[in-house]
This record gives sequence, C-alpha cells and structure tokens, in this order.
Amino acid sequence: MKHGLRWFWAALISVLSSFAFAASDSTWEMESMKPDLNDVESLQRGLALYANFCIGCHSLQYQRYERTANDLGEIPHNLVLENIIFTDQRIGDYMTTSMSEEDAKNWFGVAPPDLTMVTRVRSPKWVYNFLKTFYVDESRPYGVNNKVFPNVGMPHVLLPLQGISEEVCYGYATVDVLDRLNAFDEAQKEGVTDSIDRLQGRELNCPEIRVIPDSGLYSVEEFDQAAFDLANFLHYVSDPSRQQRKALGTWVIGFLVILLVLAYFLNREYWKDIHKDKPE
Repeated sequence: MKHGLRWFWAALISVLSSFAFAASDSTWEMESMKPDLNDVESLQRGLALYANFCIGCHSLQYQRYERTANDLGEIPHNLVLENIIFTDQRIGDYMTTSMSEEDAKNWFGVAPPDLTMVTRVRSPKWVYNFLKTFYVDESRPYGVNNKVFPNVGMPHVLLPLQGISEEVCYGYATVDVLDRLNAFDEAQKEGVTDSIDRLQGRELNCPEIRVIPDSGLYSVEEFDQAAFDLANFLHYVSDPSRQQRKALGTWVIGFLVILLVLAYFLNREYWKDIHKDKPE
C-alpha cells in the first residue's frame, strides 16, 4: 500500500512539474497561433526551415527523415537526400545534429535541447511567439534577448529572414519588491551595478519590439508565416501519428454507430418475441 502511494505521489508531482515547466517564462502577451496539420505546404516549408536553420544545433532524435517525407505529402526520397540531409546520413536515419554533445558544451556551455517534444512541453503558440520576439540586447553574450524566454542563451538564427528587432520603450515601470531584492542579490554576487534602475525600484517599460525596415529578407507578414510554418512542423513532429489516429477514430466511431443501430433493432426483435410468447 505504501509503495503504491509513493508511486501515486511521484506521478502527481511529475505531472504538476510538467505544467509548471510549460508555463510561460515571462509576462509577454502572446499572439494566438492555431496549428494546422492539414496544411501540407506549411509543414513542408517548416521542414525546410528546420533543415536550414535549426538542425545544426537542435536534433529531432525521435523522428526519422523517411517518416517525415512520407507524412508530408509523400516527398520523394531523392529530394530529401539532396535538399534536406546535408551530411552522410541516410533516409532511414533519425534527424540528429552533426554537432557532438562535447563540442556543444565547449561552445555554448550546455548542449542545445532536442526539439522533438518542444511543442508538447511548451505549446505551438509558445514556439511561434518565441521565434518572433528576439530583439537586440548588447548585454547578452550573443547580442540578443527574447521577450518570451528572457535571457535566452542562443543566437537569433532567423535574423537574416526577420531582420533586426529593437525594443520600443515608454518611460519606466515600477519593479516588484521581490524582483528588486533578487536584482540586488544578483548585483552583489556579480559585483556589478549595471542594473541600477532595477535596484532603485524601476526599470524601462518596453512592451513592444519593432523590426527595422528592410533589415531582413522577409517582410513582417512573410516572417510571421515562416514562424508559423516552423512551429507547425514542430507540432507535427511531437506526435506524427496524430492525424492517422484522428482518421482512424472517425472510422471507429462510424462503425460503433452502425453497430448501435443493429443492436437496437436486434433488441427490438428479441423483445417482440418475448412479448408475443408471454401468457395473458
């Protein structure tokens, strides 16, 4: 009994932890995003974006190239080998990065996370907004920060497409007392005072980011579509059999409805005979 209770509490804590991890890291107001797994062209564009901008660091270690090609409109395998796979991997291999974990730790301090389940741990909307909200921040190691994931430890890999984004600030906002104390503790540990505004109980109020016109290859609308495509593709990767299950579920429900009708009429026939043979 005690052993069973321990398993129950462990499972409960695990579930609650996953919800906490899935919560947003900031108060940024996110734009809505509803994935569409029936939009095969969007999924194909998302695959191309992932192959060109993401796979250098981030793997999809539970997804195979072949399964992806077959699911996304039966893409010919030779096209995948020519345009998606840039290493000596084969069509049946998992979609893994060529960067070793040791090199990743040396270069970045920590290995970049696998993205197979990112939209299930977070959400497609979170990924979509994360891709759109990088902005210039010279205080960060890679010169950029992110509104959805503050102090993110990665460069803005889609910068050539989106262009340069800057914060739009409107004066100062009041800092929460606990945040102020945390900032003070961090400043003491690091021996810096570059967050003096925060220590004094205020910080810049920067509720918007703005893309510098013509600084990227895409227009705002085109980049929004690219961010949607990539988030949509990662949503597909998180559960590749989702669409097949839905299609199969439709047939199963249809079968059960037909079975229910047959059972109803069969039941009527049985009771008809029972009432007929019942003595008056």
